[in-house]
Amino acid sequence: MPDLTTPTGRVHWIGTGMSTGSGLGLVCEGANTVLWGRTEQKAADCLAKLGLTGKAKTAAFTPEALAAELTQGDVVVSMLPATEHPALVRLAVERGAHFTCSSYLSPGIAEHADAATDRGLVVLTECGLDPGIDHLLGHELVRQAKAFAGDRPATVRFTSYCGSNPAVPNDFRYRFSWAPRGVLTALLSPARLIEDDEPKDVARPWEAVTTETVGGEEFEVYPNRDSVPFVRTYAFPETWRLAKFVRGTLRIAGWREAWQPVFAELATGDDARITELANELAQRYPTTAEDHDRVVMSVKLEVRTDDGDTWAGEYALDVTGDATEAATPRTVSVPLGLAILDVLGGRVAPGLHQATDDPELVRRWLDLLAAQGITASFTSGT
Repeated sequence: MPDLTTPTGRVHWIGTGMSTGSGLGLVCEGANTVLWGRTEQKAADCLAKLGLTGKAKTAAFTPEALAAELTQGDVVVSMLPATEHPALVRLAVERGAHFTCSSYLSPGIAEHADAATDRGLVVLTECGLDPGIDHLLGHELVRQAKAFAGDRPATVRFTSYCGSNPAVPNDFRYRFSWAPRGVLTALLSPARLIEDDEPKDVARPWEAVTTETVGGEEFEVYPNRDSVPFVRTYAFPETWRLAKFVRGTLRIAGWREAWQPVFAELATGDDARITELANELAQRYPTTAEDHDRVVMSVKLEVRTDDGDTWAGEYALDVTGDATEAATPRTVSVPLGLAILDVLGGRVAPGLHQATDDPELVRRWLDLLAAQGITASFTSGT
């Protein structure tokens, strides 16, 4: 493994959207930070909104402008749409800079991983809320379960659900804060999971809604994306047989019934109608200044060895927004900010990462999150 390219202590945070929350403030406290917006005024407005005026430099983003400012060892943080990440990773690697984002690892990012590793650069993805905090909790559960079961053959069930919902339920069981069309199109994306010991494809996730109890409260959950590759991410032992493995979305009880008219339109509508429907729903159910969001996450692992021993563990996170900051940008940006600071501190090895699977870093990041008031409660049973 090549030596780590020494971080300069300079961070280029690109994007001023809804997910740019108080985690940016943590970075500003620990690094020479430049906030890049579509215009310099948008960047300045973002700093003002977060109470960070004067804590970072501001700049209007273009690839050319960023390229002119990047130096070896800088850190590039992309809060742009996921489709923009590959170009930014390529630019970062060309300039010898590290790269971080809270989004899922994509083929477009992965194709630059070898070049980054060869140059001693960190490419750190999936270090926000979901993906991000869920990975830390998943790795910690697997570590504990391995300590219990050892190398014994076992049957396991793993579930990981997360959702951002209204803190005070409305009749629709949801409020739109950004990207309303994205919310609808996500429901049109097929999902894949492991159920009853084998992979299962779900064409319409809303047709696979089940219930899940978290902290004594009942929620509705459904699978999203392809869960199966994360079996490898969490390094499940070869001796574990997967009865169930699913990552998905969590909604307030009553969501499925309230959304039945939406599902009917999604099943039959074309792109134009879906865009129109998204706009209609966003106007009907907006998030106002008086509304607060609530982020709920449950990551659970159950293990039963072939000789009859059982172990179960669950981490549950429940964060409600307030007048200072919404829960969603806080729980996305704070873990990202903490991860960036550890990149700057040289604690993240060169190469491609999905959050981290290093036990020491997992524990460190969970402790740092707890110090910021983002704590997942743990329950276990045998």
